[in-house]
Amino acid sequence: MRTTIVLARHGRTEWHHGNRYTGSTDLPIDEVGVRQAEHLREWAADFGPDALWCSPMLRARQSVAPTARALDLEPTVDGRLREVDFGSAEGKMLGELPPAVAKAFQLDPVRDHFPGGEDPAEAADRAHEVFAEIGRRHEGQKVLVVAHNTLIRLLVCRVLGLRLNDYRRLLPALGPAALVRFRWQDGTVGLEAYNLPARRLETLA
Repeated sequence: MRTTIVLARHGRTEWHHGNRYTGSTDLPIDEVGVRQAEHLREWAADFGPDALWCSPMLRARQSVAPTARALDLEPTVDGRLREVDFGSAEGKMLGELPPAVAKAFQLDPVRDHFPGGEDPAEAADRAHEVFAEIGRRHEGQKVLVVAHNTLIRLLVCRVLGLRLNDYRRLLPALGPAALVRFRWQDGTVGLEAYNLPARRLETLA
């Protein structure tokens, strides 16, 4: 029995436009993010998800809202899907941080994560926990999950058995409203697509 789980990053916010770290800061999506949420709705109409899940953060809930209204589905809001807390880096760009902190983070973003922030390994654990729960609860169905950039990249590494410490090197980009598609079948999980804009994924629906 085949289960398809698509993870979508939320639409753009003012801080993401400036490439500022936005973890626990609860910002709304901006005007570009609103359009990206509509693109996600258009894609979802073809994909036809049986269920929606999302992070409790405002930017994720706003991004899934057009899809939820169009498909008459109530999203399951789960706190385990929230973004990683970046601690002292919240609201800052990498170049605005103390050089020693920025350099250590670039060399090993898990071991030397930002001071005062969440341990990325713990974030990966909670993301993997909810991912497995979604797979169990929606076996044989299609599910759309709206979450966050760093959390999704950590989850991809955890699911595929890749070193978490390499998440920034192996997965350097995940655009706003971009999609990551997993197939769960016969007890195994495979990655079908990564970092694809919603409007370009129709052929995989």
